[in-house]
Amino acid sequence: MKAFRLDELEAERAANDGAYLQFLRERNMSVGLYALDAGQSDPQQPHRQDEVYFVVSGRASITVGEETTTVARGSVVYVPAGVPHKFHHISEDLRVMVVFSPPEG
Repeated sequence: MKAFRLDELEAERAANDGAYLQFLRERNMSVGLYALDAGQSDPQQPHRQDEVYFVVSGRASITVGEETTTVARGSVVYVPAGVPHKFHHISEDLRVMVVFSPPEG
């Protein structure tokens, strides 16, 4: 078993000055913590993997393909592989758990 605490993952991500911290990588999936601060732009490009976003905290909008929705703590969004997507109108610091399948990278 592997178990993680979000507060420890966030501290590790912040200490490494990165927007993304991959904390689990297995044969069929990887999981990371993604951070965007209020007012920041999301530099993402489409990925070759399917993704699931689980919003841990914050508030923003996300556009996936041509659909847009507002997200906040507890929101879950599925993004199919290859589809353009970006968070925007980030009004509160955003922390998102991201699951990639197959694993990223």
